Amino acid sequence: MSADQSYPFPQVFLVDGGGGPQHAAQPPSLVPCWSYPPPQERSRSRGKSRGCMGVSPGLALIVLMLFLLVFAALGLEAYQIINMQEELRELKKVHSATEFTTTQTKIEFDTPYKQIGDKPELSGEDKNNRPAAHVTGRIETKVFPKTLRWEPHAARSFLSGGVAYRFEEGSLQVNETGLYHIYSRVELIFKNCSPTSSFIHSVFVRREGHSSLLTLMEAHRAGFCSQQSHSWTTESYLGSALKLQKYDRVFVNVSHPLYLSHANYGNFFGLYKI
Repeated sequence: MSADQSYPFPQVFLVDGGGGPQHAAQPPSLVPCWSYPPPQERSRSRGKSRGCMGVSPGLALIVLMLFLLVFAALGLEAYQIINMQEELRELKKVHSATEFTTTQTKIEFDTPYKQIGDKPELSGEDKNNRPAAHVTGRIETKVFPKTLRWEPHAARSFLSGGVAYRFEEGSLQVNETGLYHIYSRVELIFKNCSPTSSFIHSVFVRREGHSSLLTLMEAHRAGFCSQQSHSWTTESYLGSALKLQKYDRVFVNVSHPLYLSHANYGNFFGLYKI
């Protein structure tokens, strides 16, 4: 080939690769090698995302909540069973108490006296031993003292439990210390009643070892006549629970004994131990 010969293309020279066998050119990869991690790294990352024993944390939390719900339900059932057992015990107790009360009531009704509440009604013998008295009005024909005299045996009058009536002074004497209900009623008839008419009704006690009298109750009545009239009937009642000592003597006074009515049931005086 001459040196002055010109070519439109550059010259190409073939270089021998050292006489070794020629390998076919590897076609280029279409996807970049950095787009996916290697298989070992992918498996390692998948292993790191799992929880204990290959279970994910979300699944473990759900299982734990289910166990808690089961235990809570078991605890509630046990609590209800215990309450039912307690109610059964209470019902057994009430049933036993009812049977005992029914039996006791049957026995009590078979006894000579009837039970009222927790205390038995007093029989005839016990009533006679209870300190009590009720006396009615006495009609005086000669002297009308302010301290009234009474009938201890007439009409509905009675004395019991050691209470004595002392006729010489018109008193009721008790032989036991205690709380007594004392009462008195008087009825007066004013023949010439006027707006200025009045009277005093009182209950007092004479105590052993004391010279003076002790007033227990007192009532002042006045103005019961609205205008001048021929006659007018009025009354006064006193009653209270008071403490009496042994051998106390209780009296009733009226300021106008001449005006007392002649009805036994209109004038009375009594007491009984509470």
